[in-house]
Amino acid sequence: MSFRQVYDIIERHHRFYEVSIPLIASENLTSLSVRRCYVSDLGHRYAEGKVGERFYQGCSFIDEVEDLAIRLTKELFQAEHVNVQPISGVVANMAAFFALTKPGDKIMALSVPCGGHISHDRFSAAGVRGLEIMYYPFDYENMNVDVDKTIKVAEKEKPKLFVLGSSLILFPQPVKELSEFAAQISARLMYDASHVLGLIAGGKFQQPLKEGADVMTGSTHKTFFGPQRAIIACKEEFSETVDRAVFPGVISNHHLNTLAGYVIAAMEMKEFGREYANQVVRNAKRLAEKMHELGFKVVGEHLGFTESHQVAVDVKEFGGGEKVARKLEEVNIILNKNLLPWDDLRSTSDPSGIRIGVQEVTRLGMKEDQMEIIAEIMWKAVNGKENVEKLRNEVADLKKEFSTIKYAFEESKAYAFPELR
Repeated sequence: MSFRQVYDIIERHHRFYEVSIPLIASENLTSLSVRRCYVSDLGHRYAEGKVGERFYQGCSFIDEVEDLAIRLTKELFQAEHVNVQPISGVVANMAAFFALTKPGDKIMALSVPCGGHISHDRFSAAGVRGLEIMYYPFDYENMNVDVDKTIKVAEKEKPKLFVLGSSLILFPQPVKELSEFAAQISARLMYDASHVLGLIAGGKFQQPLKEGADVMTGSTHKTFFGPQRAIIACKEEFSETVDRAVFPGVISNHHLNTLAGYVIAAMEMKEFGREYANQVVRNAKRLAEKMHELGFKVVGEHLGFTESHQVAVDVKEFGGGEKVARKLEEVNIILNKNLLPWDDLRSTSDPSGIRIGVQEVTRLGMKEDQMEIIAEIMWKAVNGKENVEKLRNEVADLKKEFSTIKYAFEESKAYAFPELR
């Protein structure tokens, strides 16, 4: 066994993605400018505590990096206070739960079939905090929280926290309406922006903090341009409790090499985010429209299908999400099976739906014309209209023209792997 085996595996992974269409809604590419930070000496260091108040010596340059991260994040989201130390979206959510609740409190969240993230539920971060989870009444037709029914439930149950934002999120959610009601019952509202953080920064989705959210969490690598970590933005009144919940609550060291990468990603988002976010939504809409025209049962037709980077499709008639996702993987189109609101949670292994995200292919420069081609290949693959090898070649031919990362200070090859021999 040789260390080169690991390099070989990574290189084969890179080659696979060179000829594939990546449509996982929770993934994106970072620019070469961001990636350079990963191999810096920052990855060897610790910086426990706040800027200027570290527990270790030797952190003066790290303080400069983190101060930049804080200032850029405040500017991008017009936030009163931010914490940039969480190393993942789940960690950020855990910190928010620590800051806003105590064990035994009731919270309202979206169920997993209705798009809720597992960290909002009893079997993950919220459950670890000891919270009692109540699910929002959900409007299947409009793919959103039913505000009137929610208020009726909340008037009786008096939850301490309303959690919005989700993993399957096609449309803006009722932050304003529920934050106004929350204030009446001395509750708080938290918005998990992990999936739409880049769209928010680009001014193309709702603005949760402006609409009344007390706290906004978000991972920085889905529609945002960054490495895999997270941020928390909040009202000033929660600054101390949020910071204390992050450190020492759920974070010790906070991966300083990727923090530096996040700073560059935030700069890129400030420079290119608006143009990028607009194209992402245009691409998602066109992909959904074309899939609908071909015969797919795309969710949300009467609402224009989507206002985010995501497209949701009910593929039960084609054998369900598991079968369809595997068929598409055979032709190198990569996406995931997904529960839909009308699915039972017990059908997680074979749900009705698939979830598609166009943020990564958009960063590679694809536009509406390419969305039409992708939809057509998917239709042929799902219906078995052409053999797998032919469709795989069609995917590879399309991808050849889109292997460079756009919306960045320096364009670079998306799948270049350093020569290590």
